[in-house]
Amino acid sequence: MTDAAETCLPDPIAAEPAPRRKTCAVRIGFGAGAVTVGGGAPIVVQSMTNTDTADVDSTVAQVTALAQTGSELVRITVDRDEAAAAVPHIREKLDKKGINVPLVGDFHYIGHKLLADHPACAEALAKYRINPGNVGFKDKKDRQFAAIVELAAKHDKAVRIGANWGSLDQELLTHLMDINAASERPIDARAVTREALVRSALVSAARAEEIGLAKNRIVISAKVSAVQDLIAVYRMLAERSDYALHLGLTEAGMGTKGVVASASALGVLLQDGIGDTIRVSLTPEPGGDRSLEVRVAQEILQTMGFRTFVPLVAACPGCGRTTSTVFQELARDIQAHIRERMPAWRAQYPGVETLNVAVMGCIVNGPGESKHADIGISLPGTGETPAAPVFIDGKKAMTLRGEGIAEEFTRIVDDYIARRYGGAKEGAAAE
Repeated sequence: MTDAAETCLPDPIAAEPAPRRKTCAVRIGFGAGAVTVGGGAPIVVQSMTNTDTADVDSTVAQVTALAQTGSELVRITVDRDEAAAAVPHIREKLDKKGINVPLVGDFHYIGHKLLADHPACAEALAKYRINPGNVGFKDKKDRQFAAIVELAAKHDKAVRIGANWGSLDQELLTHLMDINAASERPIDARAVTREALVRSALVSAARAEEIGLAKNRIVISAKVSAVQDLIAVYRMLAERSDYALHLGLTEAGMGTKGVVASASALGVLLQDGIGDTIRVSLTPEPGGDRSLEVRVAQEILQTMGFRTFVPLVAACPGCGRTTSTVFQELARDIQAHIRERMPAWRAQYPGVETLNVAVMGCIVNGPGESKHADIGISLPGTGETPAAPVFIDGKKAMTLRGEGIAEEFTRIVDDYIARRYGGAKEGAAAE
């Protein structure tokens, strides 16, 4: 006989993220393209161009690609007169193409002068990014910071005050290091640097409010390139303020290292309820696709359950049972097909981003995983009967055989989407 205690289920373990931290809502942009950061709004995906902003056509092309991939804010470098003069033309061309994504101007060193000398640039941008570590030096620092903030208030623009580990205010850092050295219980130098970074962002934000910028026009960030430092710094910011927070691991790196580091750091903070907008700062391969950083940011948010952007494709990793590459090729092709069609599907089929597709490689987990998906296929493994059952809404709908399985399953997915999200008639025949 089974002991009664063995039949009792344990207390459930929390499987939900912490409640979102309450922050001030910041409205960024104009009209239909405007987005809200903070205040409980969905977490916003941001990206940045790497074109020469003075090259209007190439910048427009890259902003368009980023926006169509799903970037909801796009930052562009404004580093000299030619770049500032180009900004209103970039905005105009984007508007003519129907790309209404808000543009953020990235200013360093001479931002006060560029915004004053190019009022059309100041007006065309939706947000200004100020780095308190290099907005100016010595006696010019406060004056130049104030000039940018005053222009933001004048044009009713949002501002991101973005402190950065690599360009930290050296006067502030030296001051805190001196205090620490004189302390009876000095702390680790790295901890002092974290405090300097947090304090730089918070003191600058408070100064912006004193100058006249409303709190609901301020976003802050404090970026570092090490995962544990980023987690520590943003937990400190969350404890000590209610400003909207922009998350990002700066200089995350290239390839899988950059993806893993960003996902690790952002995942912990998002699970803690910290973060209102994110960017994944990947180093692209030479000539690589800049839009990858947008897709990774979306996948972090979607796999954690915060937002949905595109249908998810579950696929098994393969093993000795799956020596054929058919299921790998089908998973790759289905995922590429979905991403290619999403810009049209998003408008044509509301809700399609919630779709779950499974492409499995053998009979061990294949049928079960396929049943849990909205639509799934279980391909035959090595030595198995050459047949591929297709499951729709948890039930076996048909079995595919022969050389054209990939094409048939792609058509079945298209028909399912049209029927479920667009009301079209069923296009796939039952077995």
